[in-house]
Amino acid sequence: MKETRAIETTGRVIDARHIETTIPVPVGQRVRLVIFLPSGADDEMAESEWMESATKNPIFDFLANPAEDIYTMDDGEPVELEK
Repeated sequence: MKETRAIETTGRVIDARHIETTIPVPVGQRVRLVIFLPSGADDEMAESEWMESATKNPIFDFLANPAEDIYTMDDGEPVELEK
């Protein structure tokens, strides 16, 4: 079975057959596309839409692996915010 690699980027539809992305993507390969269209009047997705998309994206499934829990509350140092 071939390994699947996911790339997430934003872009815009140029015409019915062309999409311009913000990062370079492989040329000449067959790919699977999932397109999220904005639900509002503006061209940008709301932060809540991006967050929902990220929680459902299988590229982040590795984070559910307990081996990825490498930090504890004892790591690092507190940050004091200026008022």
